[in-house]
Amino acid sequence: MTDVHGTVEPGFESVRDAFADIAANEARDGGAQLAVHHHGRLVVDLWGGDGVDGDTLLGLYSSAKGAMALVAALLVQDGVLELDREVASWWPEFAAEGKAGITLRQLLAHRSGVIGADGGLSVEELADDRLIAARLAGQRPFWEPDTGHGYHALAIGALVGEVILRATGRTGQELFEERVRAPYALDYYLGLPEALEPRFRTALPLRPTPEEEAFLAENPVDPDGFMAVAFNLHADPPFDIVGYANSRAVRANAPLSAGGVGTARGLSRMYAAIAGELDGRPPLLTAGTLAEAARIHSRGTDLVTGEENAFGLGFVPLATRYPSLTPAAVGHSGAPGSQSFADPATGLAYSYARRRFGFLAGPGAAENDRLVPTVVEAAAKAA
Repeated sequence: MTDVHGTVEPGFESVRDAFADIAANEARDGGAQLAVHHHGRLVVDLWGGDGVDGDTLLGLYSSAKGAMALVAALLVQDGVLELDREVASWWPEFAAEGKAGITLRQLLAHRSGVIGADGGLSVEELADDRLIAARLAGQRPFWEPDTGHGYHALAIGALVGEVILRATGRTGQELFEERVRAPYALDYYLGLPEALEPRFRTALPLRPTPEEEAFLAENPVDPDGFMAVAFNLHADPPFDIVGYANSRAVRANAPLSAGGVGTARGLSRMYAAIAGELDGRPPLLTAGTLAEAARIHSRGTDLVTGEENAFGLGFVPLATRYPSLTPAAVGHSGAPGSQSFADPATGLAYSYARRRFGFLAGPGAAENDRLVPTVVEAAAKAA
């Protein structure tokens, strides 16, 4: 059985027990972290597994979409960005190929149809949001905008990031550093400083079970389908998801779709700053801003993944995934099975991070299905 390290506050012992059981599961071999804040206090800080401690920096992929959504929401709150304004009004080149009417709201809700590039993106482009944006400016949508939704897996960060840059003269990464990471001393980075590289542990490859291999054999990805485009599987070479996080260029440039690096503790603290007061500061987002970001803007069958899901504005409304959460809960998962969120109605902020991919894990590994309700129950009793 894998040793579990760290601390929990009284009342959260059940969370440690649940995490210990999960840490013993061979499917999670490679190490994991769990951090929970409750009303601004770090009440759970656990880790276990091979070579991972509470300070180990991990590639957390689409967790970056949550940070991107936070920056966009802050700018909407400031009046700098307008949700129902056309993207092309900031970024004229984007109007090409029938995209002139796409609004920022539609973009944040994964409704633009601009999920990738014909012919695919190169390895160099995938590591640089400006290069992605330059390709996608002239790209046709893959469906009529706002007629459906589909996960803009590797595109949304570059698209929203270009709007932010055109509107403010600052990149989303720079604004995150200045307004969120540095003020709150978050151990989560959109642009990992080279000095912190020794703390980074490489992502571990997918390891499908025989059952998963059989499923893939029976359900191959259509090379001409939306899934292939959104995940750049139609490129030559196709997207290397493990190599992506293990690339220094990706970690340094931090593409806003999937380039975030950090600890569970760092992401939980970011969401704690959304969930309520933290370090004597008011929540980063007003109740009205957060309610609009959390409101379901897209729901139903995802045109990319084929799954039933929902999106708010950049954030995922996570009560649709975890019934124990309230409708106010917002967050985002990451490819290795990580999951992070804020639930301001209960004052909870949560982040589970792991090193090895969960094959076919979907939006957050199955471990979260046990951990999240355990955390919610413990917090309710502690309140």
